[in-house]
Amino acid sequence: MKEILQFSSEGCGPCKQLSPKMEKLQSEGKIKYKKVDVDVDLDLVTKYGIRNIPTLILINGSGEVLNRMSGNQDEQSILNFYNK
Repeated sequence: MKEILQFSSEGCGPCKQLSPKMEKLQSEGKIKYKKVDVDVDLDLVTKYGIRNIPTLILINGSGEVLNRMSGNQDEQSILNFYNK
């Protein structure tokens, strides 16, 4: 089962713009994602080498990275990223 980890922060403008799109796609059953606060979950930030936010990391059930992209994205880009 794959899932997107959305690395973001409360004070990040682009993160705030991205979050409603992620929530909408998940509520429609098109993606599965988990929001990760970079100010709180430092273990995951270190594990996945997060340098910029927002960053999306697509992982498989074992936590292995399948794909990654940074920046605010439109819904179609998120779907393409998830379904690759």
